[in-house]
Amino acid sequence: MNQPRVLIITHDVVGENMAGPAIRCWEFARVLSHEAIVTLATPYPTSLAPQAFEVVQYEPPKLEAWASQSDVVVLSGATLWRFPALRDLSAPLVVDIYDPFLLESLPMLTGLPSTERRRRHAETLDALTDLLTWGDFFICSSEKQRDYWLGWLNALGRINPLTYDDDPTLLRLIDVVAFGLPHTPPEHTHSVLKGVWPGIQPEDHVVVWGGGVYNWFDPLTLIRAMECVSKQRDDVKLFFLGIGHPNPDVHSGEMAEKAIALSQELGLYEQCVFFNDWTPYEERQNYLLEADVGISLHFAHVETHFSFRTRLLDYIWTALPIIVTRGDVLSSMVKQKHLGWVVDYESVEDVTTAILESVAVSRGDFRERFATVAPQLKWDTVMRPLVEFCRTPWCAPDRALARSDLQSLPTLKLVSQINALRREVDRRDERASRLEGALREREGRIADFERKMLTRDTQIAHLENQVRAKDDEVEHLREILAQIRQGRMMRLLDGINHIIKGGSLN
Repeated sequence: MNQPRVLIITHDVVGENMAGPAIRCWEFARVLSHEAIVTLATPYPTSLAPQAFEVVQYEPPKLEAWASQSDVVVLSGATLWRFPALRDLSAPLVVDIYDPFLLESLPMLTGLPSTERRRRHAETLDALTDLLTWGDFFICSSEKQRDYWLGWLNALGRINPLTYDDDPTLLRLIDVVAFGLPHTPPEHTHSVLKGVWPGIQPEDHVVVWGGGVYNWFDPLTLIRAMECVSKQRDDVKLFFLGIGHPNPDVHSGEMAEKAIALSQELGLYEQCVFFNDWTPYEERQNYLLEADVGISLHFAHVETHFSFRTRLLDYIWTALPIIVTRGDVLSSMVKQKHLGWVVDYESVEDVTTAILESVAVSRGDFRERFATVAPQLKWDTVMRPLVEFCRTPWCAPDRALARSDLQSLPTLKLVSQINALRREVDRRDERASRLEGALREREGRIADFERKMLTRDTQIAHLENQVRAKDDEVEHLREILAQIRQGRMMRLLDGINHIIKGGSLN
């Protein structure tokens, strides 16, 4: 039997430094390559050594050619929106929606002008609608997420007699493929933190923040808690594993900058709070194995409710006790399996208490608890639905409906019309903003001209007053001169009269 050809498309950097989306695609490729010919396509160059699968850099023509030669195409994000030709493939499309990116974009875009924020949200909504309209099989991270996506699919008409008759459970339409754990146990290859990182001593108790610092995370409560901890102990250190991002097109957001600024303001920066730019994927276990507790804090909002904090999986992999904010799927696991401490939203007191309690326990106390949880989270286990699909791929039973007739369904038609109207409103708002800006600029120039004219009028009035004053002085001088002249004339006439009478001027 011929091996199926599987194309996995990622929009992220695949290399020594990788973020969650690229790691997920990398592990997909690794597991699927046991039974398939796998190509992992990324828009960025990669220097990684050859694997059991091929890693290629794509451009639109090449991507479409590779896709047309594949039996299965796995994609996510805005891929269909950017490459609409992929909609016409005969191969089934597996859509990975483990990341509810529409919800993620809401906190990510805060701080932008209202018009720009609405425009980007509309684009994200269009990209998501494309995925859910054209996909044959969908995978997500948890049952809670699956409920969310079933609502979306229902609204778009993808839950219909055809998909229901194919499978009343709808598992052939959407199933759960969580983020997984590496198949090999972590191995400490060399020291990176204790006694190595400047400011961190061999005997220090290290709290590690794994992964990036994005706007939906709450490092500020943690840093304030570290201020409280530092007043009681000087041997507790906080280390951020990565505040940058390996993808140059991805900005971490304002939160990383706020975290650094707060640590500096409180006098903790490079004293008991340390920041790393990014940690290579194959190096992360060294940091986690040297740390004493892993932490992940977030805010109370809708993104949290449906999130699947993948960084916690590395803590589980390395049997690292966990401090986490309540509210998501994995925090519930931490609480149920006694894997650490679950704290309330933005509670400095809770976090301070948890950190101090973690000093009093040993990692070894948690090892057996993690050992019972880890096997069910291995990549080879969580990927079974995707592996089964690639063994015997199928197209969605409503593919024709989804790709043609569905466009005429009232729900999708309404969504399309709403999106079009939203874009038109945004365009008009943008034009109105430009016109308002031009009008304000013109009004500013007019006001400036009026100020100059007023200044000139004032100067003219002042000069006129000066001229009038000078005229008055001249007139006064003329009067004086006339008086002088008149006095001299009188004296001359008196002298002449005196001479005539026979007198003398002397």
